[in-house]
Amino acid sequence: MMSSSLRRALLERRVSLGTWIQIGHPAVAEVLAGVGFDWLCVDCEHTDIGPAGFAALARGMHGRGPVPLARVRENDTLAIRQVLDLGAMGVIVPLVNSAAEAARAVRAAKYPPQGVRGFAFHRGNDWGAGFDAYAERANGEIAVVVMVESRQAVEDIDAILAVEGIDGVFIGPYDLSGSYGIPGQTSHASVRQACARVAEACRQAGKSAGVHVVLPTPDGIRAAIEEGFTFVAVGVDTVFLERAGRTAVAAARDAAAPGGRQRESTP
Repeated sequence: MMSSSLRRALLERRVSLGTWIQIGHPAVAEVLAGVGFDWLCVDCEHTDIGPAGFAALARGMHGRGPVPLARVRENDTLAIRQVLDLGAMGVIVPLVNSAAEAARAVRAAKYPPQGVRGFAFHRGNDWGAGFDAYAERANGEIAVVVMVESRQAVEDIDAILAVEGIDGVFIGPYDLSGSYGIPGQTSHASVRQACARVAEACRQAGKSAGVHVVLPTPDGIRAAIEEGFTFVAVGVDTVFLERAGRTAVAAARDAAAPGGRQRESTP
């Protein structure tokens, strides 16, 4: 899925599947880029992954299929510019609570006249070799998704979605639960109602609603899509590693237990 296809999918509310990268090693990006995701998002907010780390991960993804995205550390012009210059073809911007803050994120991600992103030779335009072509298409291809993580954002969701250049929103369920005074209770009726309100607002605005199914199961992913979420993050690299490790250890201990070999061979 090319970057322009991802942005079209967001604006057409077609399902796209990706995952979260929190381990800042390019081998992780290389492996996950080969398994069939539409996009991979590097988490620069809740990890120690900085600009150099993101660039290494983007190189690991390069040419392997998924669109490289970054959740930036904050709604900051420099933070957004840097990851785009380093090869991101979309940003997920945290803690956007109002239309004004959404507009700030769009301005940071777009070249003039739509925004204030600075022109330069950088990795995204092959260090200037593709300057003209990149500058011409970047505003149309780069996706801007903002995170809804507070009661204020839910209450202002229609105005946020009305901002030109916002392609979708992404629910931050844990922060959202905290803003309702029930931290961690992501299944609480108040949080579920807020998520449903966001999904319906996105449907009416013709933009995508995103959600993170942190512990993925077929039923969980199916439920998210049925609820109107089309920009779906499936798991996270740390969860994949931990789950696979536990499964391997459990299988190994079972096989190593007295009678384990016999149990394996029993029909």
